Amino acid sequence: MSTGLRDARKARGWSQERLVREIEQYARRHVADVASTASLRVYVSEWENGKRTISDRYAAMLRRLLGITDGELRGSSPAAGPSVADGYDDLLSRIDSAGSVGESMVKTFNDQTELLRTMDRQMGASGLVDQMTGHLGALEDALNFAVLPSTRRPVALALAGASTLAAWQAIDSGAVERAWRHYELAKRAARDAEAPMYLAHAMAEQAYVLCEAGRPALGVDLVRDAQRTLGQAGSPRLRAWLFAAEAEMCAHAGMPDDCRRALDAATASIPPGSEDRDPDMLSIFLNGAHLTRWRGNVLALLGDEDAVISLYDALEVADPSFVRAKAGLHADLAQAHLTRAEYDDANTHLRQARLLASRTGSVRQRRRVDMLSALL
Repeated sequence: MSTGLRDARKARGWSQERLVREIEQYARRHVADVASTASLRVYVSEWENGKRTISDRYAAMLRRLLGITDGELRGSSPAAGPSVADGYDDLLSRIDSAGSVGESMVKTFNDQTELLRTMDRQMGASGLVDQMTGHLGALEDALNFAVLPSTRRPVALALAGASTLAAWQAIDSGAVERAWRHYELAKRAARDAEAPMYLAHAMAEQAYVLCEAGRPALGVDLVRDAQRTLGQAGSPRLRAWLFAAEAEMCAHAGMPDDCRRALDAATASIPPGSEDRDPDMLSIFLNGAHLTRWRGNVLALLGDEDAVISLYDALEVADPSFVRAKAGLHADLAQAHLTRAEYDDANTHLRQARLLASRTGSVRQRRRVDMLSALL
């Protein structure tokens, strides 16, 4: 019996009754037919107890509502389809198709990644799982059958960027094993593309999986290995990002001196000005304002009372389109106020963080809010 549905529901703090309401609301928004409320209550109970198979129609709704893949929902790997290389003709057809992937097709892949990134930061990852799964599948297929380096490298680079985004979305949805596998795919693709910036970024983000799993010291080692992998080949903005990630890992690992040194290195590395996109790596969003927020987050983890100043400065200039990041900022403020025993202020920011985390379906942010709420 699969526990995928029950686990995903509980990860969001939803009761079975709440899941029924979410299904009904989804159906109204998308003009879809679903069973009556009473029947849905029975369905949810039977789905979770293995007494009823989830139909494809309801599975599609549940994947979008809970941000999980079909394999995670049903507790099995996707069924393997027929081999695409049963004969030489089929194989050569795939190779020819992959060889015809030109600049315009790679641009289409990258544009799709950018669209998914924009939707993710504004609405959250949970409703994008099917689109992202299909997008990665198309990129992997194009890479698997590309022969020459001139064709493979641009596709591999596109896959590295998309896989890293998919991995971060999986972390946010609480699917840590999926996140780890996506980061491994991103690293393989970055090596295939001979792109040390993308490889270092994937390695450093993968450290967050280790941190979430309770191994922050190992996360510190992985981020530092990412810095060595990059060397002097990367952009100043990426180097600043890596130092900030190191500082966060060090804070979680109880290494305050290393943490502060990494923060200072990030501040020294960040390029001046308000521009936040790295032209050499579009998955990096970082400028002075973002770094101020990150610094506040790290100082709050250290229990430093000065964290409040950095966090309120960041709140004043926060981009409203970064909804999930804003949820994290309010959680940071709640933690900083808790350190100062300012419980009313902490509670105010926790309410905002909970509201935004619910809006984006962020399991990761909700867990943090629940943890901080227990301290009030």
